Amino acid sequence: MDKKSIIGFALIGLILFAFSWYNTRQYNKRQAAQLEESRIRDSIDREEALKAAAEAYPDADSVELARILAQSDFDAADDSASADISFYKSDFLNAAAADSSESIVYLENDKIKVGISTRGAQVAEVLIKDYYKYDSTALYLVDTRRNSTFDIELDAGQYINTMDFNYRVVSTTGHSVAMRLYFDEDSYVENLYTLSSDDFFVDMDLHFVGMDEYIPRSAYAFTISWAWDVPRLEKGYDNEKNYSSVDFRYADNENIKEISMRKDGGSESLAGQVQWVAFKQQFFSSILVAKDNFTSGDVGGHTYAESNPDRYLMHDAAVLNVEYGDKSADFSKNFQFFFVPNHYPVLKSYDMKFDKLIPLGGWLVGSINKFILIPVFNWLHKSISSYGLIILILTIMLKLVISPFTYKSYASSAKMRVLKPEVEKINARYPKEADAMKRQQATMDLYKKAGVSTLGGCLPLLFQFPLLYAMFRFFPASFELRQQPFLWAEDLSCYDSILDFGFRLPLYGDHISLFALLMGISMWAYSKMTFDSNNATSQQMPGMKLMSVWAMPIFMTCLCNNFSAGLSYYYLLSNLITVGQNFAIRKWFIDEDKLYAQLKQKADSKEAPKKSKFQQRLEEAYKIQQQQQKSQRK
Repeated sequence: MDKKSIIGFALIGLILFAFSWYNTRQYNKRQAAQLEESRIRDSIDREEALKAAAEAYPDADSVELARILAQSDFDAADDSASADISFYKSDFLNAAAADSSESIVYLENDKIKVGISTRGAQVAEVLIKDYYKYDSTALYLVDTRRNSTFDIELDAGQYINTMDFNYRVVSTTGHSVAMRLYFDEDSYVENLYTLSSDDFFVDMDLHFVGMDEYIPRSAYAFTISWAWDVPRLEKGYDNEKNYSSVDFRYADNENIKEISMRKDGGSESLAGQVQWVAFKQQFFSSILVAKDNFTSGDVGGHTYAESNPDRYLMHDAAVLNVEYGDKSADFSKNFQFFFVPNHYPVLKSYDMKFDKLIPLGGWLVGSINKFILIPVFNWLHKSISSYGLIILILTIMLKLVISPFTYKSYASSAKMRVLKPEVEKINARYPKEADAMKRQQATMDLYKKAGVSTLGGCLPLLFQFPLLYAMFRFFPASFELRQQPFLWAEDLSCYDSILDFGFRLPLYGDHISLFALLMGISMWAYSKMTFDSNNATSQQMPGMKLMSVWAMPIFMTCLCNNFSAGLSYYYLLSNLITVGQNFAIRKWFIDEDKLYAQLKQKADSKEAPKKSKFQQRLEEAYKIQQQQQKSQRK
């Protein structure tokens, strides 16, 4: 067979394959459209039946209405019984819908207690042991008010929702329970919940037995709908809200995506294989994991007002599609629920990127937190029980690490300060505004000859910013500080109120946080000392002085008033230690009189200072600018 024949047969095969694929796709589309129409018709019929039942029996609840639909007769014309209406095609389903004998089976270990309701075979209660809400009551993520719903919608000849049925308990132990929804004697969907022996997760296995007779061949997926009214667990509403979110992780991505509640929430459609979805609060998360991934769906949430009478923080919801895969007479789909504290070592141990739920910052800042601050923090806690003392020691250690930068920044500022008399002489030599360029050039020449860099005081501070920002991200997200008291603060993870106003002040809050107030005072004192030592009078830099000495301390005080007391306490310690460092440097390490003499000698020296490549380029650019100005004047 020659080459052309091979190519011809290959093209014919490709055309046949494409034609077959296209026809199959069009057939599936038609089938899906027909099923959707059937689903809509079923929904309309059911809604009309429910409406008729509600009108006929206005005092009946939803369970009673389901029983009525399955067992009672209605006449639409005169609201009198005349016909037998069974909503579901299976008598087994009608019986399960009519059954109102709901019960809850509890699974329990040393970490959590989970209640599984027979109504929809869903998680009805979740108690996290050894932790408490801000008011010292038991910490329920899902409480007895049934603030969570979990529904599975599938096509079984007609669309059914598992929350409409009361499942049958077929087996139970202290750590597992199996519940079944029967379609006939041999066909059922089984929910098997198995609690871990000593951990925060529950396995949920959906077992489909004999369902190949009910699930159409064209049905490729079922839908999980999970909604949750998240209760408030912490004292500070704003702080808890700002650190709460709906998160999810694509299976092929190292990072996670977040819908933050900081601005009252939002929603997003899922595009791709999603491994898990999490409803995250500041210090606790509820996570649903699909071992074979979710294929698509929508997730989102919104916050409740602080005045919400039920004290709910937010409403989160996820509608997730799960492909059946290879359907047979007996197959399973596997999931896991995690009801877990947002404690970095715990989340990290599951190796599913749960640790990214903790907002520790980006690559650089997050690395500082993960590999430096958190290990040191935990190491200190092994021998020190007081977290206030741990923060003090940690702050001292960090200040010692960055002390070379602090010294270099202070030394650069001191050089600028002692050269001020020489700068004033230059200003007197060029008093006119027309000579501003000459005055600037003379000042730069002075600094160059004396070996002073105008950026010398700024660059060391820039190196400190990643560490400072890491601390800003670490303290509010630190589970270790939750409900840990220190001095007057009852909880270092929340604000430390010493006076409640009973009303809210804009941008400030309804209370006074003493650590935030002391931090603002220390910041004001440090800024004032810095300006005074640099002889920066209000006549010379009134705008800068107003900003640094007054505006920034006031702004930071208002900002931190609702933040965690641990963060304000750290800022307070940092300011006080910096003041002490500057005092020690000035008293024992830098003699400004000697420094002035050294710089004056360098400035008066006729030896030309070595120029960096940057300085050479700067001078060349300045010469070009002067030449352009001269040519423009001509």
